[in-house]
Amino acid sequence: MTAGATSHSGAGERILLTGATGFLGREILHVLVRTRPEARLLLLARGTADQSAAQRIDGIVERCYGADERESVRRRIEVVAADTSAPRCALSERDWTAAADGVTRVIHAAAAVRFDAPAQEARRANTGGARNLLELAAEASRRGSLLALSHVSTAFVAGERAGLVREEELEQGQRFRNTYERTKYEAEILVREHMRELPALILRPSIVVGDSRSGVTTSFHTMYWPLRVYAKRRWRMVPGRPETPIDMVPVDFVAEAAAHLTFEPKAVGRTLHLCAGPSRSTTIGEITAVASRFFQVPPPRFVEPGVFLALLRPLLFATLWGSRRRILRKGAFYRPYLNMQLEFDTAQADSLLAPSGIRPPNVMDYLERLFAYCLETDWGRRHDPTPPPASQS
Repeated sequence: MTAGATSHSGAGERILLTGATGFLGREILHVLVRTRPEARLLLLARGTADQSAAQRIDGIVERCYGADERESVRRRIEVVAADTSAPRCALSERDWTAAADGVTRVIHAAAAVRFDAPAQEARRANTGGARNLLELAAEASRRGSLLALSHVSTAFVAGERAGLVREEELEQGQRFRNTYERTKYEAEILVREHMRELPALILRPSIVVGDSRSGVTTSFHTMYWPLRVYAKRRWRMVPGRPETPIDMVPVDFVAEAAAHLTFEPKAVGRTLHLCAGPSRSTTIGEITAVASRFFQVPPPRFVEPGVFLALLRPLLFATLWGSRRRILRKGAFYRPYLNMQLEFDTAQADSLLAPSGIRPPNVMDYLERLFAYCLETDWGRRHDPTPPPASQS
């Protein structure tokens, strides 16, 4: 393809995707398979102690596609065993060159998302991963094929800011709640530094939850953990305010938007919020009201965060033991999100996505579907680790 050329079918495209074995990356893979049927897909993936990278991807294909389509999907996919957090993605010189050769689009969705990850571990995966993919994209650019590099970040690079965060804003002197936010912020700085020489764009989802139509998820972290301990009557106290805004988006929207914007020339050079935004988000009070009815548990008891930290938390640590003390300790990583005064502007993303019809649904329109899937799977204990693509479920 010539620079700037696009094909709706993906003909002539070689799309490099990282994170395809993860929650969001897997969904992006399904969207690309469906919407770009003639594109070749290069997946950088890590093996595990039990499976090679190729076996992990083949397992996804086996579970997600019918017998009549598996082989056609496999023919389009090339798997390269790699570690995006390692220098040059742990590839040999030959594999590095082969990976870059003919790549037209890069979608970097691999990340370490643990809030409690040690700084060195998070920095190696998130900041280092971005640096390595920028180098690989630069190699593809030197070879004349690169049309776009989509870096999947997070809206929470805003850290502990308050008020409305604009899409192009980044360095505002903010502090961070955890190593995840900080290292994703560092990664964005790197990407921005390369925007003059690379056709890069930054995509910032907020809290990514299950599919808006089916509730299906493979990740029961973020909002799912505090919701589970409340729904199972293990904890009722909420150290936050009912009016605290909560911006979350379903994985199907984020994947559709990421895949579409990677092919949108007007998105290059932009930072875009893939968020519900002020008009489609919700509040902790609204979420817990629905949860109370749905799970048939008493309404939560909201406590002023300052009072909780100064008085109640020390008292509870001194008196609680076992599972409830573990909940109190783990809850420390989620507590800051219960007291945010943060909203995300989505004007530019909305404008670029409008012609495609892709837009985030109102949170309250699909919330009960998420809850139903939690019960159906006992909060992930009885779920297929590789569910079918949402579009086929």
